[in-house]
Amino acid sequence: MKEKEELRLVKLKQIEEDIYKKHPELQYICGIDEAGRGPLAGPVVVAAVVMPRDSMIEGVNDSKKVSEKKREELYDKIIEEAISYGVGIIDEKEIDKINILEATKKGLTTSLQELKVKPNLILVDALKGIDTLGIPYQSIIKGDALCYSISAASIIAKVTRDRIMRQWDEIYPQYGFEKHKGYGTKAHIDAIKEYGLCPIHRKSFTKNFI
Repeated sequence: MKEKEELRLVKLKQIEEDIYKKHPELQYICGIDEAGRGPLAGPVVVAAVVMPRDSMIEGVNDSKKVSEKKREELYDKIIEEAISYGVGIIDEKEIDKINILEATKKGLTTSLQELKVKPNLILVDALKGIDTLGIPYQSIIKGDALCYSISAASIIAKVTRDRIMRQWDEIYPQYGFEKHKGYGTKAHIDAIKEYGLCPIHRKSFTKNFI
């Protein structure tokens, strides 16, 4: 591993390392992040991951800073190395029913229920007022760019959601989900105006376009 990348990863792991040093009794720290709060279509996906303390996967970063091809490679490495990971997927109908913030919180709780080990502490990107099944948590603003395990979770969430949207693209090719993954690009909005909504569009997000 190049020295510059190693230094970047050491810095990215600083938050967790400080916690481990301050609380040597902790065994498992879990990072949580989501993908898909903003799109006009498809689910919101929340991932929880417990990485080994000594994990140093080259390239792990905020998923928005990593190319789609690289994210796919990192996804495989992360789930292979993870002590445990879980994913919560909340679909567009539930988002419309309870709103996107509550749907994201629900996905977070689901992702924790999927873990095979119970973490001692959860680090989450920005969310507060969440049900962590009684596990203590810290909310870190811009955590996906500042904290290794949250970065790893952001990649799991993003890749999982992108794969779902590529599957939907095969069923509704006219909307271009393969390219924009449901986000409100001009091409997507133009397609909605031309073809109307399809079953995976979020009604609460798209009422201005029809």
